[in-house]
Amino acid sequence: MLRTYLPAIVFLVLGSAVGGIFAALNSVLGPRRAVKHKQDPYECGLPSEIKRGMRFGISFYLIAMLFILFDIEVIFLYPIALELRAYGSFALVETIVFIVLLFVAFAYVWRREALRWK
Repeated sequence: MLRTYLPAIVFLVLGSAVGGIFAALNSVLGPRRAVKHKQDPYECGLPSEIKRGMRFGISFYLIAMLFILFDIEVIFLYPIALELRAYGSFALVETIVFIVLLFVAFAYVWRREALRWK
């Protein structure tokens, strides 16, 4: 039984060792003083106008949550798409019902203008 888990255990031990060595080297060889321009936010090669105290609007979070929601629901379709023949017609009907419900939820969100950036 240990033989089947041995590669995973070796991988975890080596990964932890390399991570620990790099963290120790960083604390020993890394810079000691903070430089202002290194602590500024960086985005796409341009200086960012967003400061630490800036607050985002609620629409930003709503769109992010809806994206995650619909993205994760679509991921549920992947295993069924791979093995649809093995599951048979029941899985096909359930998948169609799932897609219809997903479309209804998307239409509702779109109709309520939750995806509109305000």
